[in-house]
Amino acid sequence: MADDKWADDDRLSTPGPRSGFQWPRRMRFDQESFGRFAEWIARYMGSPAFIMWMTVFIAAWIVFNAVAPASIRFDENPFILLTLMLSIEAAYSAPLILLAQNRQEDRDRMSLDEDRRISAQSRADMDYLAREIASLRSGVGELATRDFIRSEIRDQLRDLLEELERADEPPDEH
Repeated sequence: MADDKWADDDRLSTPGPRSGFQWPRRMRFDQESFGRFAEWIARYMGSPAFIMWMTVFIAAWIVFNAVAPASIRFDENPFILLTLMLSIEAAYSAPLILLAQNRQEDRDRMSLDEDRRISAQSRADMDYLAREIASLRSGVGELATRDFIRSEIRDQLRDLLEELERADEPPDEH
């Protein structure tokens, strides 16, 4: 009976519960929300307000740690903690800025594709209208003009008047 237990539980072809260390499941983020957050960070970090506040923060940090009594200083010269914080900020801000740039490139590409589509449609419409105008011009070329019709009517009237004059003349008796 012990053999039956081993045969069912330890077969490699039968999935079973995992034991021991398990890796955490893959973290999932809402791409759109995270992208908007990255764009907000990139937009703020590229503003004069960010540069001003960062300059004030760094200056205050350095002044405090250089002038304050030694007992309350928390980051002595060469300001290792400040350097570490700025490195961490750079490590996080660079990928966020790149993500924001990638999203902008995607929007630009979609806008360019839409512009190309509209341009192609406009070109097709213009070609169609050019063909229609050419067709109308050739059709108008075959139409009788007002002057032509007047001259034809005059000719017909002249012919009718001549026939009437001949009809009014007495017949010749020979």
